[in-house]
Order: sequence, then C-alpha cells, then structure tokens
Amino acid sequence: MAAIAWPDHLFLVGCGNMAGQMLGRWLDCGLDTARVTVLRPSGRAVAAGVSVVTDWPASLPAGTTVLLGMKPYQIEDVAGRLAPICAADTRIVSILAGTTLATLRGHFPSVAGIVRAMPNLPVGLGEGVTALFTDDRTGPDTRAAVEALIRPLGLAEWIADEGLFNSITALSGCGPAFLFRFVDALARAGEAIGIPADQAARMALATVQGSANMAARASVSPATLADQVASPGGMTREGLNVLDAEDRLLTLLTDTLTAARDRGEAMARGA
Repeated sequence: MAAIAWPDHLFLVGCGNMAGQMLGRWLDCGLDTARVTVLRPSGRAVAAGVSVVTDWPASLPAGTTVLLGMKPYQIEDVAGRLAPICAADTRIVSILAGTTLATLRGHFPSVAGIVRAMPNLPVGLGEGVTALFTDDRTGPDTRAAVEALIRPLGLAEWIADEGLFNSITALSGCGPAFLFRFVDALARAGEAIGIPADQAARMALATVQGSANMAARASVSPATLADQVASPGGMTREGLNVLDAEDRLLTLLTDTLTAARDRGEAMARGA
C-alpha cells in the first residue's frame, strides 16, 4: 500500500461500532497511536496505545481532524464544547446520519473544512463504501486530505447532491444487512432441498464471497456475468427465470431500499 498522508492529529468524538471500525482499519494501516485521541465519557479503552479522555481538552493540537462519531442527537451538546476549541486549520468529518451540512455549519461557523461521510461496516476490513459530501467553502486541500484518510477504508465516492444521502445509506449502509439476510436465505434454501444445514451454510457463504470477488474483478457487469453462467435450457437459466419473472427480484430490492430510505428521511424529520 502506498504511503498514507495521515492527519497531524485525529480526535474522535465517540467511538461506537462504526467509528471503531474506521479507527481499527486506520491503525492496521499504520496510523501512529500517538496521533489519536478519543473522547469517550465511559473511559473504556479502544486500542492499545490510543489515548482515551473522558472530558474535553482545553484546546486541540494544530492540524487536527475531528471525526464526529457520537449519536446524532448529541450534536448540540457536542458543538457547545467542541466549537470553542476548533482552530482555523481544524477539519471536521461527520458520520452522523441525518445531520446535514447546513446543520453542521450552523454549529461550527468558524470551521471552513467540513465533510459529511457515510461509511458502512466493511470499512473495518478495508472493503467498505463511504459516500462523501461537502460544499464550496471546503477547500481542495481539505477535500484531498479527507479522501486520503477515507481511501484505506475501501471505496470513497464523492456525491454532488446531499439529498441522496438517505438513498446511499439504504444501498451501501444498510446493504450489508440485506446481503447477510440473502446469504442466510440461500443457505436455508439449500437445506430445504436436502443439503445438510452446516454444509449449506458454508457453501452459501463461500459462493457469495467468491462470486462477489469475481464480479469486482470482472470487466463486464454482474448482469452480463449472470448471463454468461446461464447456458440456454440449463439449470442456472431455469433458476434465473424464477428470479427474473416479472422483475420480482428487482422489485423486492427496490421496495427494500425504498423502505430503508423513507425511514431515514422520517428519522431526519424527527418522526
């Protein structure tokens, strides 16, 4: 892996499941623990060598990148303590679902470099997806620095329309859970047609893992790969006919993503 230009200092506000996955990956990629501070009221350790504090510092080191990783409803309390210690060169990366850039700018008016990020759990393996959004007030240096920080986590995608965040969350943020459910269903379907349950589970997982890797490396689309596997009149084609009939698989997944997206929008409205 190419050398990574790490922030001079990384200050995590909260270190729950997602932020913890991100931090773990960064440490695995060589981030010096001396560059990291985690604010965690419980004081629980997060990783060997990483400083954990239970109260706000009087100031932040020069060149600090702040990762907002607490619960979204805590933003007002956090901003009240964080905003006064932000310097001109402070950068803020927010993974707070439903918290718009306008809201963040309202809380941190003196910080020019603010980026919204929406990662998913495989970032801990370096195989995640992170959507990024900012505005013209964030300069190119900050954009480049944030992208460099996110790149070790997997795919980093800048989006032009902040309104797509809930849709992207439905696809890539919620997507791992939907895929886990598919793997489980594939295994249970194998058991239903006579394969021992333990073997069906192993085979289903390995099949999905290998096929995903193949699709990622292929020069053609997954749709084309499916057709290449399916010989006319063969077993695969017969199965695909079931999935493709009346676009039932597409309809199911569209309904699934729509439900997740709509719930995200309702949560953002406080419903």
